[in-house]
Amino acid sequence: MNRVIFLSVMLAAALAASCAATHGGDQKPSQDVGRQQRDAGMQAQAGPPARRHASQIEEKAVRESSGIVASRRNPGLYWTHNDSGDRPFIFALGSDGSRRGVWRVEGAKAQDWEDIAAGPGPERGRPYLYVGDIGDNGGKRDHVTVYRFPEPEATAADAASSTKEPRATEPAEALRLEYPDGPHNAEALAVHPSSGDIYVITKGLEGAGVYRLAGGARAGGANKLTRVATLRGEGFYGILVTGADISPDGRRVVLCDYATGYELRLPDGPADDFDAVWRQPPAVVPLGQRRQGEAVCYRLDGRALLATSEGSPAILFEITLDEKK
Repeated sequence: MNRVIFLSVMLAAALAASCAATHGGDQKPSQDVGRQQRDAGMQAQAGPPARRHASQIEEKAVRESSGIVASRRNPGLYWTHNDSGDRPFIFALGSDGSRRGVWRVEGAKAQDWEDIAAGPGPERGRPYLYVGDIGDNGGKRDHVTVYRFPEPEATAADAASSTKEPRATEPAEALRLEYPDGPHNAEALAVHPSSGDIYVITKGLEGAGVYRLAGGARAGGANKLTRVATLRGEGFYGILVTGADISPDGRRVVLCDYATGYELRLPDGPADDFDAVWRQPPAVVPLGQRRQGEAVCYRLDGRALLATSEGSPAILFEITLDEKK
């Protein structure tokens, strides 16, 4: 097990144990554990310098960035949202952290929003956003919800909007998701850019369960998830996954935990079986010195990653990927 993965695994185990003892199973880090996490993350990321750029997110209302995704309708922009405790807002950001507007997701509730993704939807050729209300620290929810809605267009005038005077999205569909094996806490959501398959990656010491819902799901009833993989084992992190995204070409997956990032790549050749990606060895991708990393995504061209950190002011990292891997 290499040093980065070992430190990440030990960090996650200590984090979960401490949080369980102090918060009744809630896996949000306490101040002391957060310090340990940051220290371990800095050690894990020691090594060759990465091509990384950091910007401050200008939108002051973004205090707990818990998800991020590259806009398909507005190239060069990104969408993020806060963790639990906020109203159903999404925030548009420039790659330099500049504020580009606030939208209220119509028809949505925000119980425990944890991640955001982009992908196809009911109307062919139209980009959609998916927000995962999938957090369940207490393991008590009989279902979780993913909200799907057409991605808004962000104009220059929209930058003046705010949480007091937000723009409104088109009405969201509420997709009710049920696990086949009981409740799970999850913080990572991804959508395949071609099939529209929805993936939820759970968070726990027994390993990260990967659950899939086939594309084309409709609102108005229960949708049963299928478990397609478990990320764990020697040489693998597979513990507290906090964010995920699928590359725009549909051949790579990026995951993050509190300390760092990991990328999985399909082998060369046809990509008929996308779920083969979960069986590939992870490559460690340092994401920067984040206070509490819970969000990661690909840039629209797939050549870089964007990652955020909870806290205020929030930091936006851009990490150029090594295309020779």
